[in-house]
Amino acid sequence: MNTPMIVGWGHTKFGKHDAVEIEELIREAGLAAIESSGFDVSDIDGVFVGTFNGGFVPQDFAGAMVGVAIPELRHVPAARLENACATGSAAIYTAIDAILAGRMKRVLVVGYEKMNTLPNAQIGEVLLKCSYVKEEAGIPAGFAGVFGEIAGAYFERYGDQSDALATIAAKNHKNGVDNPFAHLQRDLGFEFCRNVSDKNPIVAGPLKRSDCSLVSDGAAAVVISLDRSSSAKVPAIKWLSRTQVNEWLPMSRRDPTRFEGAAMAWQKGLADAGIGLGDLNFVETHDCFTIAEMLEYEAMGLAPQGQGARVALDGVTAADGKLPVNRSGGLKSKGHPIGATGVSMHVMAAMQLAGTAGAMQLPGPARGAVFNMGGTSVANYLSILQAV
Repeated sequence: MNTPMIVGWGHTKFGKHDAVEIEELIREAGLAAIESSGFDVSDIDGVFVGTFNGGFVPQDFAGAMVGVAIPELRHVPAARLENACATGSAAIYTAIDAILAGRMKRVLVVGYEKMNTLPNAQIGEVLLKCSYVKEEAGIPAGFAGVFGEIAGAYFERYGDQSDALATIAAKNHKNGVDNPFAHLQRDLGFEFCRNVSDKNPIVAGPLKRSDCSLVSDGAAAVVISLDRSSSAKVPAIKWLSRTQVNEWLPMSRRDPTRFEGAAMAWQKGLADAGIGLGDLNFVETHDCFTIAEMLEYEAMGLAPQGQGARVALDGVTAADGKLPVNRSGGLKSKGHPIGATGVSMHVMAAMQLAGTAGAMQLPGPARGAVFNMGGTSVANYLSILQAV
């Protein structure tokens, strides 16, 4: 049976785009994805849009926005998906399901967000809608407060891990220098990330500003198809497996120091792909906060629970390490426009596997993985990818 493949991709620069309209972001990423696929706009028979919104912008009914941005698609069936910070992956997986159901053959998936539309305090309130509001809405500092509590619980159980978190932040910012799409292309260095300062204050619990992902605007897009165009400008990328595992939304029902749903996703995804962790050449993982990346090391099996710090400190996940993680700079440097993030992560992985990642390029990767999560590891998506 034919299987859906990523056959084209597009990506805007992430950043603070006050003067850029949503339609412009969608059009830039969407048309770039279609052009690189070698297909015409008229070949697209389905559109899936990922955006969280939650109050960032007054315009909702996001599925219809692609037809406004790209008028040639105004009659093409379109739908909007939302799954917190995993919204982009939710849109991709739903598009694949539509193709496998025989409803569509070639689809465009666009993820976008404009977050820099509100004061910081209100942005925090919007993001807290991704938590269990009944119990967690009052946590100070928004979602940073949620992860600050997770980091505090981890530190209390396993000791101060500030060196490891600073190493993760410095690694991702160094990687982001090589990513032309990144919001912040600046190598901050370990010392800056490790120490509290006027420019790097404590935000919540033990987390400093350098431990938190950026509030970003931007869009990313992929074309997914059962076939390739003879005019394709990029190689096709296929899924070896795709996995979604959900977890409790209320943190009160969970061990805050362990991402159990993420670990289940990794176990199932690797098994379904018929490979082991050692068969991967890179991972793009969801580093909304540095403590999240460290817990994800443990979830993917790089270290036992409570020992994730060693992975960072030993350089295992550095660009020249045994398993490079977030060679793109991750959410930490690239930015985190909620609805765009999952799509962006798939674009970054596709570029690596296609050999078109420019200064980010790793030497000849054969397989890579994307781990994108919504909330505090509530909606866990894992894609294991390989060039066709």
